Amino acid sequence: MASSAESTDPPERVRLAILGLGAVAQAVHLPLLDRLADRFSIGAIADLSPSLVAVIGDRYRVPARARFDGLDGLLTADGIDGLLVLTSGSHGSAVIAGLDRGWAVFAEKPLAWTLAEADAIAEQLAADPACRLQLGYMKLYDPAVVRGVAAAASLGPVRSIEVTVLHPSDQRQLSHARLLPPPTDVPAATIDSIRAEADRLRTLAVGSSGDLARLYSDIVLGSIVHDLALIRAFASDPTGIDLVDTWPAERWPPSVAIAGRLEGEARFAVRWHFLPDYAAYREEVRVVYEAATIELEFPSPYLLHAPTRLRITELEGDARRDRRYTSVGEAFEEELLAFHSLVTTGRQPLAGLHEGRADIVTSQRIAARYAVQLGLPISGEATSQKG
Repeated sequence: MASSAESTDPPERVRLAILGLGAVAQAVHLPLLDRLADRFSIGAIADLSPSLVAVIGDRYRVPARARFDGLDGLLTADGIDGLLVLTSGSHGSAVIAGLDRGWAVFAEKPLAWTLAEADAIAEQLAADPACRLQLGYMKLYDPAVVRGVAAAASLGPVRSIEVTVLHPSDQRQLSHARLLPPPTDVPAATIDSIRAEADRLRTLAVGSSGDLARLYSDIVLGSIVHDLALIRAFASDPTGIDLVDTWPAERWPPSVAIAGRLEGEARFAVRWHFLPDYAAYREEVRVVYEAATIELEFPSPYLLHAPTRLRITELEGDARRDRRYTSVGEAFEEELLAFHSLVTTGRQPLAGLHEGRADIVTSQRIAARYAVQLGLPISGEATSQKG
């Protein structure tokens, strides 16, 4: 039996620096951190928008001396245990800087846009075993996914994994969240610099900064990467990409179809549809076994505690048996609790460097297959992924 001291001692409080105060921070992470005030405190914040820093700083009681206009300033903050990287785009340079500062780092997806960035992170982690990194694949922490993965262990080899995503506009998904208006006070020169760096990374990855590169960075690494994480959890990383298709023509973002192979003789297929006026985000994942299926239905990730539905269908005697489970546990919250454990106990998260790098490789294979099919030029790191 645990002693009274063991059962009543409060959890260790982790002091965070937060980089990026946009939609995902406002709708998800900041409200959850406020709820988890017994485990986290916000020690410093940074964003390129002075108005966002001021309003968020006041709302979450961040001292004026701990408010910064970018990463360089944030890295001067004292008394910080962990860095949350919540900016858009590639997170490679911010992850490297946070680890170099000696902080544990949580990075929203994707880890990075290039293998060069991922390998630089790997070198840093290898050089200092005290470095700690978690990647923000929150669906892996959804209680319905955890239960589904546990059930999968007894169902034998996977035959196929099929994913369908219906993706409305961010405005439609976030209309309930009462976000602050998009800032207008980021200097034009800063925006130009960010765009130039994004184009440089896209070119390094796939040799282009056009639609092929945006498919790679914005859709595959920016959204479909969550489905790659689920495919890996139930089966494996893709071993090959057979087909990539986009439609309709002259529409951006388009619908995207991807088909490929997994370990053994398994196959996977993803159909991702950007439907700006669709009523609500919906994601369905079906894992097919020889004598069973596991089906997951996800709501919009921004609706905290909205239910994820799991159904496991098997044969029982001569009858069909359905096991149903509805989870209202919040995946983003469980993910933050996992980061707390990483910082305080060293417990490893469900996704980190290995998973982030593997998804860059798969995303480059997808870009390379698409380029080959359409006769588009491709170079950069993805050249080695054509096979």
